[in-house]
Amino acid sequence: MSLITDNLTFDLVAILATILVGIIVYFKWQLSYWDRLGVPSLNPVLFFGDIKDFILAKCTLGEQFKEFYGKFKSKGYKHGGIFLGPKPFYVPIDPELVKHIMQKDFQHFVNHGNYFDEDADPLSGHLFNLEDAKWKNMRIKLTPTFTSGKIKMMFQTLADCTRGLKEIMDHSALNHAPADIKDILGRFTTDIIGSVAFGIECNSLKDPDAEFRKYGRKVFEVGFIDRLKTICILSLPHPVLRFFKLKFTKSDVEKFFMSAIRDTVNYREKNNIYRKDFMHLLLQLKNRGFVADDGKVTDEKENVKEKALTLNELSAQAFVFFLAGFETSSTTMTWALYELATNQDVQEKLRNEINNVLSRHDNKLTYEAMMEMTYMEKVIHETLRKYPPLPILTRKCNKDYTIPNTSIKLSRGTAVGIPVLALHTDPEYYSNPEKFDPEHFSEENVKTRPGFTWLPFGDGPRVCIGLRFGMLQSKVGLTALLKNYKIKLSKKTELPIKLDPKSFITTAKGGIWLDVEKLD
Repeated sequence: MSLITDNLTFDLVAILATILVGIIVYFKWQLSYWDRLGVPSLNPVLFFGDIKDFILAKCTLGEQFKEFYGKFKSKGYKHGGIFLGPKPFYVPIDPELVKHIMQKDFQHFVNHGNYFDEDADPLSGHLFNLEDAKWKNMRIKLTPTFTSGKIKMMFQTLADCTRGLKEIMDHSALNHAPADIKDILGRFTTDIIGSVAFGIECNSLKDPDAEFRKYGRKVFEVGFIDRLKTICILSLPHPVLRFFKLKFTKSDVEKFFMSAIRDTVNYREKNNIYRKDFMHLLLQLKNRGFVADDGKVTDEKENVKEKALTLNELSAQAFVFFLAGFETSSTTMTWALYELATNQDVQEKLRNEINNVLSRHDNKLTYEAMMEMTYMEKVIHETLRKYPPLPILTRKCNKDYTIPNTSIKLSRGTAVGIPVLALHTDPEYYSNPEKFDPEHFSEENVKTRPGFTWLPFGDGPRVCIGLRFGMLQSKVGLTALLKNYKIKLSKKTELPIKLDPKSFITTAKGGIWLDVEKLD
C-alpha cells in the first residue's frame, strides 16, 4: 500500500515533517500576535513563549511577571504583551490601566478567565472561577454572609482555636525546639476554617495528620502532573480542556470534601442544627434562597422564594472558603513572623500595641480589640505587599476593548495578567521596596501613592469577598503569638529566603523555622 509514492516509510516521514513544519509555522505566526497588534513584546521562544524559566521551575510565575514588568517599564512602556506558551497575555504596567481593567471598564473584564468544569469537576464551580451572570448572581447571594456583623458572629470560634496554638508554642519554647511555623499556622487556620465553614472540629493542632489537614495540604502539593495541568490550563483553549474533561481537583480530594460537606448538610438539616458559622449561612441559601438573621435553615412553610443553591454549588463555595481561608492566612502570618523575627524593633512596637489594646478589654481577645489594632493592620498590609499570596491576577476580555489613549483593540477572549508582585515592589510607589516597613501604609504615604498599586485582595467588583475575615484571622493569630512569645529566626531557616517555584501561593522554599521564647 502506498500513500504518495511507492515507499511507505518515505511517505510517513514526509507527512510527519509536513505536520511539524505546519505546527512550527503556526507557532511562529502566533508569536507575532503582539507585534501585529502594535503592543510592545519581548522575545518569545518557540513552544515556551516567554515563560521558559517558569516551565523549567527556575522561578515562580510572580517572579517571571516581575521580570516582564521590569523590562517593559525600563523602556517607558505603559503596557506590554507576553506569551504563556502560544497563548498571548496582555500585561498592564501603568496603574491607571490596571484601574481601567479592574474597575472603570469592569464590564469588559468581568471574568478571571480561570478554567473550571462544574460537571466533571464540581468543586471548581466556586465564586472565584464563575463567570458572567452566574458569578454576579452568586456574588449577590454570598455578599450578606461576609458582612461585619456575620464575621463578628464567627469571632469566638477564632478566639477558641488560639488555645491549641498556645499549647504547641509552649512545647516549642520549653524544649528549645525550632518551630515549623508554616505547618503550625496551617493547622491553626485549618481548625478555624474547618469549624467555621463545616462546623467540624478538625483537631489538626493536636493531630498533624488529621484528615482535613491532610487533604487541605494535598490541594497545594504540586507534583509533575499538577504542573503539567497548570501549563495546559494557562496555554490551551478551555473548550479543548472541557472536551477532554480535564479535572484540576485531585479525585481523592474531591471525594473527601464532597463526602464531608454532604454528611454535614444532611446531619444539620435532619436535626435542625444551628451554629453561628458559614455553613449555616450556606444552608439558608440552599433551602431558603437568602441569608436571614435567625437560626432557621428553612422558613416555616419550607418555601424557597429565590433560586437556591444546589448541593454542588454549596459544596464548591464551602471548598473555596476553606482553601482560601486556611492557606492564604497561614502564609500571610508566616511571612509576617519571618519579618518580625528579623526586625525586632517592629516586633516590639507591635507587641506594645497588642498589650495596650488588650488591657482596655480585660486582657481578652475580642472583636472590638482587633479593630483597634492600627499598627497591626499596617504590619499585615506590609506583609501582603512584599509577599502577596497571589502574585499575579488574571482577567479575560469578555468584549472587544480599546486600550485607553490608544487605537489598539483587545479582542474578546484576550487574557490579561496583572503583575501584582511587580507593582508591590516598584520603587516608584514604595521607597526602598525590599525593606519591611509598616510605615509604607501610614495615612500620609497611602494618600501620596497612586491607587491600584496594592492588590493582595484584588480590587473593583471582583475584590476578594472574604478579605475582612482573612484580615481578622491573621490579626487573631499574630496577637495570640506575640502577646505570649518573643520570636527569633532559627538557624534552621535557609537564607537567603527563596520562593518555592513549585507552589501556586507565595511560599518560602524549605519553609520558615522560628525560635520561640515564652514571655512572663
